[in-house]
Amino acid sequence: MINNKIPENLDAIYPVGEKHPDHVRTHNGHMLGDLTLDNLLTGNVAASDFRITAEGLRLQAEVAEKAGRSNLAQNLRRGAELVEIPDTVLLEFYELLRPGRAQNADKLRAAANQLRDTYGAKETASLIEEAALVYERRGVFQRRF
Repeated sequence: MINNKIPENLDAIYPVGEKHPDHVRTHNGHMLGDLTLDNLLTGNVAASDFRITAEGLRLQAEVAEKAGRSNLAQNLRRGAELVEIPDTVLLEFYELLRPGRAQNADKLRAAANQLRDTYGAKETASLIEEAALVYERRGVFQRRF
């Protein structure tokens, strides 16, 4: 990477962890090379350092976009939005999206607003709003499985 821009030749950068490991940092700021079992056992790194970061997902999205895989890039950007949201909150949203769980589109729209307003997850909120429209059109709110 030059000046944090993805070069035209993706072979020069991808896979980033192999070709530019200095550009990969953990949630706590450790370098990729620091992620060893010995460092984990001695407490030099934490289990949370092994999670993907929003920055890493956004970088992967840029590479996917450059490779012409816009749908994958969009999914990776949504994933980057979700990384910092607490698991309990994510599970609540997941439960709402299951067919028959939310009683109406307003519940999904409220969830989308919460994602957008509380967590800044604009792309994910848009996806949930789109789901609300599709669920209404298909009558998913009337069914319970």
